[in-house]
Amino acid sequence: MVYAKKADFKGISERFGIDQVTARIIRNRNVKGEDEIQDYLYGTLPGCPSPFLMKDMEETVDILGKKIHDGKRIRVIGDYDIDGICAAFILVKALKRLGAKADYDIPDRIKDGYGINVNMIELANDDGIDTLLTCDNGIAAWTQTAYAKSLGMTVLITDHHEVPFEETEDRGGGDSYTSAAHRLEVVPPADAVVNPHQSSCGYPFQNLCGAAIAYKLAQALYETWDIPPEELSPFVEAAALATVGDVMTLQGENRILVKEGLKRMAHSQITGLRALMEVNGLQPAELGSYHLGFVIGPCLNAGGRLDTAKKSLRLFLEEEEDQAMKMAWELKELNDRRKDMTVKSVEAAVRLIEESGMEQDDVYVVYLPDCHESLAGIVAGKIREKYQHPVFVITKGAGGLKGSGRSIPGYSMYERLTECGKFLSAFGGHPMAAGLSLPEENLEPFREALNCGSGLTERDFDKQIWIDVPMPFSYVTEELLKEFRLLEPFGNGNEKPLFAQKGLTVRKKNLIGRNKNVLKLQLADEAGRPIEAILFREAEEADREIREGAVISAAYYPDINEYMGKRSLQMVVQSYRTDG
Repeated sequence: MVYAKKADFKGISERFGIDQVTARIIRNRNVKGEDEIQDYLYGTLPGCPSPFLMKDMEETVDILGKKIHDGKRIRVIGDYDIDGICAAFILVKALKRLGAKADYDIPDRIKDGYGINVNMIELANDDGIDTLLTCDNGIAAWTQTAYAKSLGMTVLITDHHEVPFEETEDRGGGDSYTSAAHRLEVVPPADAVVNPHQSSCGYPFQNLCGAAIAYKLAQALYETWDIPPEELSPFVEAAALATVGDVMTLQGENRILVKEGLKRMAHSQITGLRALMEVNGLQPAELGSYHLGFVIGPCLNAGGRLDTAKKSLRLFLEEEEDQAMKMAWELKELNDRRKDMTVKSVEAAVRLIEESGMEQDDVYVVYLPDCHESLAGIVAGKIREKYQHPVFVITKGAGGLKGSGRSIPGYSMYERLTECGKFLSAFGGHPMAAGLSLPEENLEPFREALNCGSGLTERDFDKQIWIDVPMPFSYVTEELLKEFRLLEPFGNGNEKPLFAQKGLTVRKKNLIGRNKNVLKLQLADEAGRPIEAILFREAEEADREIREGAVISAAYYPDINEYMGKRSLQMVVQSYRTDG
């Protein structure tokens, strides 16, 4: 599929001094108008909206100020994933910088489940806590908030999840009436609620993660206390890490946060983050969004998956280097264990799918009783990627079956779970991902219900690859590649540019690398010009499919190959089709 978005690319090129190809890529990322393009290319943190534009931000700052002045104890309630960990780090550090008596608590993934709960509230009450401050959770905790308030606590909520709602009916007057469903937001009865998804919030950018909202609160607190903005630097790093790790869209303020966070990570002020980089063999100056999402982030998440997320938060709060290195190694080892467990679970899932005839189903419901329940979502994502079908991975827990699902475009997982709700004990999520629990005896009826009238067609199972520009590789220069750096950081909503070329003849091929898992190709275009190419994904399968002398079409990204002091342009093949 080729993007066909329209704009005055020549005008944009001249106005901003960029190639027309770059202008097309920017438009393909839904950036339009001179102001948006200027922010996309050159936006900075001082240009981002004031935190005080968020509903209840001023009230939250005022309340925290009074609590700090009066010496009241404040407990930050985070969550067990990377976003909740980074958000809690920001708030605990910021409050202590202001002299607050602050500590933290994080729920256990298996024992407590998501978000603040009654046990945590009672523990806080027993500990003499006056104020609860949530981050990355709380917007759905109406009952829990009311309970904490009944105990005399102050409750402040900061969250980024969708606000729960109830359907209400409006009825017109007259002899007959018409009715229409309206959504009434159900906001917990907290003393203040900071969440840009509230309909009454005027903040211009809604899609911040929990840690980014914690950063905005820290910014508001520091402004109020006249603390130099430079001291916010480690919080920018943490918000950037969480934005990538929580797979937020890298557009608008998120993209600026990540870009600025990566700059600061080159000289990180977070001792624990420096330690994680070192144990993973990362060079701080070369850090990119890939390393945040696929190297550092999984190490932080491993604590919450296989041990406790408090271990990850303690690492980020640790300032002594030797201790931080020891803790970082523990998290890396946990993540290595998690990766091994994931590989085994994925292999088991593939065997089950292919041996049971499940490939004929529209929706895969994969029962892996021995899979660790914290890994179900990761496994579901990998199976979805392999087969391009909606996938639920179900595991066996102490109180019944639990599962996570990952979807494909055009199939709303949450809506289908709503329709099949009679089989489930609990569920939640959104169109592309969901979590659920159910009695064991309902597993097969649930599978049948999902596959009966799924609404999916064979076309839905075709993976769509979106091309920015059908562009011959001969157009690529080092200067153009240098210009593409303006488009970084890449990630969800700001994907790395992808180009395509047809009529490429395979002259030579060979598997390279220590594990022979990279396919190196020598190609020639229709004019006979040679092209160096490399393919990383499923290289062994590609080696079997692509024969020398074949003609292929390739979707690619251009890159620089540096070897023995020599630099050359190369095509990094993302996908291919054999044409002859």
